[in-house]
Amino acid sequence: MKKYIQKLFVGSLMAGTLLVSSCASDYLDTAPTDSTGSADAIGTTDNAIKALNGIAKLMSTQHYYFGQGFAGENNIIAHYENYPSENYLYNLYASGWSPIHNQEFHTRTNSIYDAYAWYYYYSIVGNANTILANIDNAEGTESEKQFIKASALTFRAYAFEKLVHYYCWRWQDSNNGASQGLILRLDESTNGMPYSTLAETYTQIYKDLDEAISLYGESGMNRKEGDVWMPNVNVAHAIYARAALTKQDYAKALSEAKLAREGYPLMNNTEYYAGFCNPTGEWIMGSFGGSQENNWYWSYGVQFACNGYYASTQQTGAGAIGRELINRIPNNDARKALFLTEDKFPGYNFNDGSVMDLTYGILGMGEKEKEADALWDEAAAYCKKMAVSGLTAPYEAGYMYLGGQLKFYVFDTPGVGYLPFIRSSEMVLIEAEANYFLNNEAAAQAALVELNATSGRNAEYTCTKTGDALWNEIMDYRELELWGEGFAWSDYKRWNRDVIRNGFDKGGNAHISIATTIPASGANKWTWDVPLNETDYNDELKVSGN
Repeated sequence: MKKYIQKLFVGSLMAGTLLVSSCASDYLDTAPTDSTGSADAIGTTDNAIKALNGIAKLMSTQHYYFGQGFAGENNIIAHYENYPSENYLYNLYASGWSPIHNQEFHTRTNSIYDAYAWYYYYSIVGNANTILANIDNAEGTESEKQFIKASALTFRAYAFEKLVHYYCWRWQDSNNGASQGLILRLDESTNGMPYSTLAETYTQIYKDLDEAISLYGESGMNRKEGDVWMPNVNVAHAIYARAALTKQDYAKALSEAKLAREGYPLMNNTEYYAGFCNPTGEWIMGSFGGSQENNWYWSYGVQFACNGYYASTQQTGAGAIGRELINRIPNNDARKALFLTEDKFPGYNFNDGSVMDLTYGILGMGEKEKEADALWDEAAAYCKKMAVSGLTAPYEAGYMYLGGQLKFYVFDTPGVGYLPFIRSSEMVLIEAEANYFLNNEAAAQAALVELNATSGRNAEYTCTKTGDALWNEIMDYRELELWGEGFAWSDYKRWNRDVIRNGFDKGGNAHISIATTIPASGANKWTWDVPLNETDYNDELKVSGN
């Protein structure tokens, strides 16, 4: 106990023209630059490659207009996916962030929280369009042009696919795609443009990816070894699998997921325990995270790595998994070892406040000082045992939470590390889900066995479940496997599933301010309204419902 007391809009139409000048560095050919280049700069294929790097840079750099923390996928993962989900808990800040956790900003069209994803992903679209508009006239080989064009199409499809999650209704609510879709900007124009339908939006995503996959093949090229931030044909197949899954096109999702993970075998447990801060063989796509382009305090790892700046100096922890979910996972699962769960500390009561406060869930801050200090010592020893060799130790500030994670690390201060965007494990889970809805339960079971037993994550795992029990198993293992990686809210939206967070008094571990139920039918069908900056600027948009 004493240990703790002592430590206690710029609219989318503008986005396509936001092309920042580049900086000269030796690593520009292999790492994202500060620029996506202008139309004039894409005069050679070498410059076009740097422009592609610039798009990758957009995915991890701070966008200053929006303020602190708005840094591409870092912000999307935290604010659009983790916070509003059921099983990602950040209790010390929960009260202040409760409107985001509880989906109260979806209709506030003048809010930066409503606008950011729109601005960010259309920035990717706009810069991809600049490359596509100019690459045919660039100096370079035809193979290089084909590969660059394929990569730009892949980036554009990635952005459109993500925008659908946030600004469009679920496919099952869309009247077979008749509901409002996106503004499908496919060139460098900035004139007014109406919404397409959701069906037309998916048609364009499919078209972009079909063309990209064909061009990758024709080019005979691949990205450089280790350049996970750059697209390749596997990335295109993976985005295709995601889009098809969300569209409930399960046969397409299944076939594309299988193609996406070719050459990207599942991690073994040693790789799984390496801190998720350096790419492994199953990372199909991820951010650039080298120290030479340090994003400082806007990196994901600053706040959400167990050895990042916050966890090392403050009482916030680094995110905790939902207690009820993780308690459904067998104790011998290698992934469960990465969370501070009750099974690690037998003999303690986590429900009466004796060894843990019942407001935030901080271990060792209970009413019985001797027992609380003993639990703190055990938790600290477990963190030391699980620490990744060669990296700063986790939770040096001394604040450890029930369900606290030991999954994400950084390898340099204050939060430097790579971040996975697409892994082959996700593709296996897409196969499981797709097969389930294609009524091939045996194949769905086999996918779960491959993910869990064959990989070694739980060598004793078997699956004979059918029907609703199998579906619940697929959902549980998807949440466990991809926890903290930016899927949780979109998954529940796709599944049409309520978010139910329970406080400690009901067996959960959510702060009282977010211990609530968010029905799948509520919160504007879990759809963010198109931001005011877009509707004010774009005179082709009519005010109407989805």
